[in-house]
Amino acid sequence: MATDPIIRADNVSKTFQVIKRRPGFMGGLKTLFSADFQEVRAVDGISFEIGRGELVGYLGPNGAGKSTTIKMLTGVLRPSDGEIVVNGLVPYEERGRNAKNIGVVFGQREQLNWDLPPRDTYQLMRRMYSIPSDKFDNNLAMFTELLELQDLLDIPVRQLSLGQKMRCEIMVALLHDPEVIYLEEPTIGLDVVSKHRIMEFLQELNRERGTTILLTTHDLSDIEKLCKRVMIIDGGEIIYDGRLAEIRRLYGATRSLVFTPQDGARLDGLESLVDSIGNGATVYFGDEAVAIRFDPRKVSASEITRQIVTKYELKDLSVEEADIETIVRDIYERGQVG
Repeated sequence: MATDPIIRADNVSKTFQVIKRRPGFMGGLKTLFSADFQEVRAVDGISFEIGRGELVGYLGPNGAGKSTTIKMLTGVLRPSDGEIVVNGLVPYEERGRNAKNIGVVFGQREQLNWDLPPRDTYQLMRRMYSIPSDKFDNNLAMFTELLELQDLLDIPVRQLSLGQKMRCEIMVALLHDPEVIYLEEPTIGLDVVSKHRIMEFLQELNRERGTTILLTTHDLSDIEKLCKRVMIIDGGEIIYDGRLAEIRRLYGATRSLVFTPQDGARLDGLESLVDSIGNGATVYFGDEAVAIRFDPRKVSASEITRQIVTKYELKDLSVEEADIETIVRDIYERGQVG
């Protein structure tokens, strides 16, 4: 458990009543006038604590329960069961007070006014949160510098690029000095330079101010750059909560022998060859390259290489460690860690 937890979720579940649709046109008409409902459990009995000043990655496939969790932590949704406490407050019972302690950034939902420059939205936030003028001016100056927004504050939002808008959105969430920041897909659709700027800024914010950050993303490179701890949710249940390094230890033993055949070369019998290697080796075909995944504790890379180069004509060949995306995909498929 976290020391000095600022966020605590205890056996939290969330269920929704959704319309059970009947097939076909007539079924659709019947549903319109006489709907049947079914219960969908989006989050199923999750428990965790996040310590003050932690930076935690929250991973999961689409529909796993990530967004529902964030909405309950922010107070937008009330849990069906269980309890949530954020900085001493129950967020869905004290939404106003909780809002002053948190900042939220949703990658695909804008808080900035499309027709106004960011500076106007920041002034509106100052009034909404009753931010003292000196504190607002100091934060505006500091975050403008750190996020490199000097030339953007007076340009209408509609004229900004996606990366520029996201940096301005992050400023909205931080002006009132929240102790907790929830970031949902903050780098979605951004170019490499914009991602790098945002990741550097979040590291600086966490290091210098001790801001607690919960980051949900599909970009696993974000997690690797920022987070020592990750939680993985699938099917509404947390299937892993621990250090990123431990995931690598448990699941990162696999390697991939990646090779590109010569133009026109045939790969007859490759699947049979991989089957003969055994020990869990599997083959994956890409557009140009082919990868054979294997466990070096069970079969050596040199033995697989010898068999491949003896039988096939190759342009290129290399042995690669499993990346974090491959590791997490394995965890999803197995549904459990350990």
